[in-house]
Amino acid sequence: MEYYVVGIVVVAFAFDFINGFHDSANSIATIVGTRVLSPLAAVVWAAVFNFAAIFTVGTAVAKAIGGGYIDLDIVNANVIGGGLTGAIAWNLITWWFGIPSSSSHALIGGYAGAAIAKGGMAALILGQKWVETLAAIVLSPLAGVLAGFGLMVLVFNVFQRSRKTSLDQPFRLMQLTSSALLSLAHGGNDAQKTMGIILSLLVATQALFKDETGALRHLYVTSTETIPLWVELLAYTCISLGTLFGGWRIVHTMGSRITRLKPVGGFCAETGGALVILLATKLGIPVSTTHTITGAIVGVGATNRLSAVRWGLATRIVWAWVVTIPAAGLMAALAYWVLAAIVPIP
Repeated sequence: MEYYVVGIVVVAFAFDFINGFHDSANSIATIVGTRVLSPLAAVVWAAVFNFAAIFTVGTAVAKAIGGGYIDLDIVNANVIGGGLTGAIAWNLITWWFGIPSSSSHALIGGYAGAAIAKGGMAALILGQKWVETLAAIVLSPLAGVLAGFGLMVLVFNVFQRSRKTSLDQPFRLMQLTSSALLSLAHGGNDAQKTMGIILSLLVATQALFKDETGALRHLYVTSTETIPLWVELLAYTCISLGTLFGGWRIVHTMGSRITRLKPVGGFCAETGGALVILLATKLGIPVSTTHTITGAIVGVGATNRLSAVRWGLATRIVWAWVVTIPAAGLMAALAYWVLAAIVPIP
């Protein structure tokens, strides 16, 4: 059974890699869409700052995921395995169709779906964290819209005497900074979600590893307040590698199909999105980086004219957000039942 748990931990890091792959567009779409960096240079840039988040953002989100959503008495390796399977399946489906859905909500929905399949609604800790997460589905894109719109208006007022074309060169350089900030925010919030899932698994199965020696002794974790260093390092490494490989279908959607961006718009969208995500990370809220940066891009596009935003595509994206938690939850419940039949756990 110990090695089955190790296998689920490996699957969790695989999800983390897919998260980076799927969400690479969040970090690089605007800087690619404005042609400040080539796609290859952009993913390398983003991956570096994804990993740099380990030194700056803390672990509040990981601790929230680890103990704030699901009763740990319900959790076992099959619950985590089912939850991860549902989240991965939904991520791959939306990646295939080029829809920037939320990996964060896919993971939370999958975790909840598998837990409900095992223990019913009593498995959920219906409290502050669920309220924050569900509220963030609505508030994070709106905050992104307001941040992107507000920064764009501010820039236009500060540089109102300058020709728009003359702003391209300085903001091309400034967009390198804003893209780095967004990548830092993305890595900091999203890598912690995988850390939290692994943490809940290790705490729930601690009895298996209490007397282990060798490498397995590092899997003995007794509290969701303690995150092993190896979990942090591997989580940030996997999400960075995933970003490095990139998700080009979604890059195209985010970078050019929602609205056309110039460097000044890219700077405002990235900076606005990053500030919202970093605030949420500080508060321990697993906000969707996808929702937030998409909202910021829409906000920037709306400063020109409302028709500059392709509202039909934006509506399709919103529907993907709405169905992500229940869809991932249903897939995770099915995966849990299959795993429980194959590997019965008392």
